[in-house]
Amino acid sequence: MKKSDFYYLKFFAPILLSLMAVSCQKKADFPITPLQTNYIVGTWNDAKTNQECSLVTDIGHDAKNCSGCILINGQWLHVNCQGRGNVCRVSSRLTLYPGGSSMYAVTTDTFGLTDQSFFNMPARSLYTEDEKGQPVYLNIPAQLVYRDSTTLQFTFNGLYYTNSPEYTNN
Repeated sequence: MKKSDFYYLKFFAPILLSLMAVSCQKKADFPITPLQTNYIVGTWNDAKTNQECSLVTDIGHDAKNCSGCILINGQWLHVNCQGRGNVCRVSSRLTLYPGGSSMYAVTTDTFGLTDQSFFNMPARSLYTEDEKGQPVYLNIPAQLVYRDSTTLQFTFNGLYYTNSPEYTNN
């Protein structure tokens, strides 16, 4: 072995060992993508009647691949950072309210999601943890919601928790 060969071996050996160590790590028992990009953080109030939380999710798609995703005044239009996809990261404060078999949520910040009078919410499964630290998902069905003219807030309906994500968050 020439001296130059030893130099390269000394340089690449740590990199190869690092790659082998990473490839042998145990995979997570739950999907990583929803945990990393779509989640909620919150706490129940003392009466257990509602939950204040922060929602973080990726939404929206590129306009060049959209012939129209929202019907406005009889015309299909593309609206940036709304609807299916994951090109924009948005966040908002919500209050979750129980409502029988499903819940509803009302935004508590006025312009966290958009400054438009409507919001095209795609179907999302948002990662959180239960009181025992186990993964659970708040599922929000796709819906077009309109800003309340008095409070300026959005209301999402039909929310529910599951132990695994119901939506792919695409």
